[in-house]
Amino acid sequence: MKRYLTLLLLFLISCHQDKVRPKVYSENPYYDRAWYFLDNNLLDSSFVYFNKAKEKSLKEGDSVKVAKALINMAITSGDQGDFFGSQEISLSAISYLNPDVNDQREILSTNYNNLGKMANRLKNYKEAAKFYHQSIELSRDQNSKNIYINNLAVNLIDQLKYKEALQYFGALIHTKSVRDNPVTFARILSNISKTKWLQNSHYNPVPDFLKALHIRQEANDLLGQNASLAHLADFYMDKKPDSALFYTRSMHLLARQIKSADDQLYALERLVKLSPNQQAKQYFETYKKLQDSVETARNAAKNQFAMIRYETEKNKADNLNLQKENVEKKYQITIQKFLLGGAVLLFIGGAVISVLWYRKRKQKLALEAEAAIRDNKLKIHKKVHDVVANGLYRMMSEIENGESMDKETILDGIELLYEKSRDITYDERPHAGADFQEEINSLIASFGAADLRISLVGNEKELWDQMSVNVKHEIAHILQELMVNMKKHSGASNVVVKFEQIGNQMNIHYMDDGVGINGQPNFKNGLTNTGNRIGSIGGTITFDTKNDKGLRIHISFTIT
Repeated sequence: MKRYLTLLLLFLISCHQDKVRPKVYSENPYYDRAWYFLDNNLLDSSFVYFNKAKEKSLKEGDSVKVAKALINMAITSGDQGDFFGSQEISLSAISYLNPDVNDQREILSTNYNNLGKMANRLKNYKEAAKFYHQSIELSRDQNSKNIYINNLAVNLIDQLKYKEALQYFGALIHTKSVRDNPVTFARILSNISKTKWLQNSHYNPVPDFLKALHIRQEANDLLGQNASLAHLADFYMDKKPDSALFYTRSMHLLARQIKSADDQLYALERLVKLSPNQQAKQYFETYKKLQDSVETARNAAKNQFAMIRYETEKNKADNLNLQKENVEKKYQITIQKFLLGGAVLLFIGGAVISVLWYRKRKQKLALEAEAAIRDNKLKIHKKVHDVVANGLYRMMSEIENGESMDKETILDGIELLYEKSRDITYDERPHAGADFQEEINSLIASFGAADLRISLVGNEKELWDQMSVNVKHEIAHILQELMVNMKKHSGASNVVVKFEQIGNQMNIHYMDDGVGINGQPNFKNGLTNTGNRIGSIGGTITFDTKNDKGLRIHISFTIT
């Protein structure tokens, strides 16, 4: 006998979940507006205001309100069919809640239940079970816990594990909290009968289906009645098509009354199969129009939700860029004042010396002073380029391409650049961390992006253990300069940096598939500094400009 295993309504009814309502949020009116729109089924407007409430709570440092807003946004996204988006938002809410605080545990349990629902709908049943177990463990509210246990049992049905599902349903239906709640009791009773029938095609679930329907009618539970009618229609589909048609028509009328598009589609699909040809054709036309309308509306909602989140993150990034520009301007003004002050002091010193010494001595000192100024400017220019400019560019790359960078990480990076800029006029002592291999990994990875793949070959700890701190220091700056030039000018989508040791010779090969260099390289500030650094460790650099596309650079030096 053909078995109808469609469990959509069983799942939808069993996975009933209250959204996280606030107690009093007079200080955050966005919550009130969000709930007003949600209660009136205006989901797109509700999503917008929950997002506004989240941003306001972030500024106020109220992590619990942030989590509540995110969870409601996640549930709304899931209700609109955006299962992946719902998962992403729910996962982001976890870090804002403390499971050791009772009130927050309950909110967290609701979030894990939503993650279980989304995993189930994406057919990741093992992952769904893990989330449901977490929601059950965290919850202290028995009614909520009953819902989560019921959802866990439904997840087992989807895996055809009927015996295990019945164990959970059986334990639920004998609890006082379920028996005292007619709506919950009817749901569990109906689920038990449906599961027994799926397990054994000879089992007759009709008496319990009708009992559950009667309870739901007395309780005016329209969603529950819809599920009961669907169960009866499924059971009679092969056995008594006329009975199946009766229950399906009843379900269709009720689904239209409660304005449930999914339930209408469910009923129309069966009406097409059960009705005479002419009526079946009309039902099919209605089904197609409604399906197209629902899909269009949900796709529009999903796109709108994604755009709302994108615009929010974009505004944050723009604000960070403005802050960065302000820091750069302040730094440039500081450097200009410093250079001006230094020049004034040198000028005064030269004037005093010119009065005290003979002409020749005065000329010699003047020449030495000019040379000192030139060397100092070159040294400062080199440090500004290597430490600050390249450091800022590296931070920009991390902000632009990193999956997630919080405010503290960005501020730490800015503070580090600030401390380096304060010491820019002091002689730099070469240094390298204990794990230079990881330092190189981090440096190269910071320039990666979604459209740029960077491969690192031969970066082994044993290779760097042979080298002095000074060599490591210069190599780190050389690599940083190459990656900055690549990011700015190459337009490459693939980059390979390879380290190899042949005897006591160290070779570094850089390759990309970018625009390359036509003719001889133009040694501007960055490449000039790079050449000087390579020379300081007794090495050489070679540019391969003969390739039609891309750039190859070979650096070689002797390990001492």
